Amino acid sequence: MDGEPTQQVGKSFLKGYCAVCLEGAIIVLACIIFSLFASSPPSVDTSAQAVNQVWSYVGELVFNMLVLVGTVKASDRVVREMMGL
Repeated sequence: MDGEPTQQVGKSFLKGYCAVCLEGAIIVLACIIFSLFASSPPSVDTSAQAVNQVWSYVGELVFNMLVLVGTVKASDRVVREMMGL
């Protein structure tokens, strides 16, 4: 039929659009989760030294940031595989 190539272009556009929207939703969710972790106050152990507590908190923040970056980087690949792109 004459309209089939146009229909395929439309379908691939819609799949790509849905994939981008889903990827954006994953990134926003990851940012919200990270901000919740970052905004919660660190637990204070009165028997530990202040330096150890600061390094523990910084380590937690770095770990959470690495998880956030990994989630954002992997979301593209996961969404494209889900959508068959």
